[in-house]
Amino acid sequence: LYLYSKELPKGPVGQIIFVDKEVLVLERNRLLLAPALNCYFSWGFPDNSCNFGNYTSGKTFAVYEELCVWGETLCAVCPNPNTVITGGSSTVVCVWDVALTKDKLSHMKLRQPLYGHIDTVTCLAVSEVHNILLSGSRDCTCILWDLEELNYVTQLTGHTSSVSAIAINELTVSYGDIASCAGSQLYLWTMRGQVLACTDTSCGPQADIMCVSFSQRLEWDARNVVVTGCTDGSVRIWRTELTQIQFPVTSEEVVSQGSPKVQKWERHLVLCHELNRGHPVSQRRYKKNPAITALAMSRSHATLLVGDAWGRVFTWTCE
Repeated sequence: LYLYSKELPKGPVGQIIFVDKEVLVLERNRLLLAPALNCYFSWGFPDNSCNFGNYTSGKTFAVYEELCVWGETLCAVCPNPNTVITGGSSTVVCVWDVALTKDKLSHMKLRQPLYGHIDTVTCLAVSEVHNILLSGSRDCTCILWDLEELNYVTQLTGHTSSVSAIAINELTVSYGDIASCAGSQLYLWTMRGQVLACTDTSCGPQADIMCVSFSQRLEWDARNVVVTGCTDGSVRIWRTELTQIQFPVTSEEVVSQGSPKVQKWERHLVLCHELNRGHPVSQRRYKKNPAITALAMSRSHATLLVGDAWGRVFTWTCE
């Protein structure tokens, strides 16, 4: 295992962050606002309040109760130390202004609610590089929002079930800008909402995807992959391949193109690695394994860290 800055969480792992030579690990429903501030945002309490605490000591220093107006909070992201974005049972994505000093919350004010989903918001992702906010919902859609203007951009439709995990590729040129997961299905999309590829990630008994992440080496690097973590404890690594497909054309198109068929390229997701912890290969191999709840790739892409529902973190060396 890796060396960490503090003991591992007692519950499911929610976030793993590489900071210099340290790895910071937070439990589910906790979000590090900024390593420099040493502060986390926490939610998921019975009264639907939220609090702020010191990461090193683990002690709460502020409680904010007005979040309960928006029902149960299920997810949150932090694009910068002054902004927290939440989503949950109200179906509304809430953008909050936050002012923090050392172990003190000066204020937390709602900047803008974002309306668009018609069911519970289950997951959020944000990218300051692309200036977008992405939300996934039980209404089987994702919505892209402009992070600066805080308005609707487009909607990703066609998921077969509730969206459980999403990720944004930070590379400015890539083979897929957005990954979304619904059940065992993995989708790749462009920023314009066009689906590039889709595949069923389950091998044997169906297992829902709980987290997804992009590797981000260099622009156009063929070694870039998508990593998924599932409820059955499996971690799978996917690459994309282009396949040439021949499509029949109409008689008018035959005259203009001189051929009864036209060739096009389709993108496919291909399984290239499956990571396990020494269990024999069988349909029952993951029966007693805890779900994978968090993924993180080091900046050098030399290490993949995987957190599970038992609060453990495993590390793999990437070639």
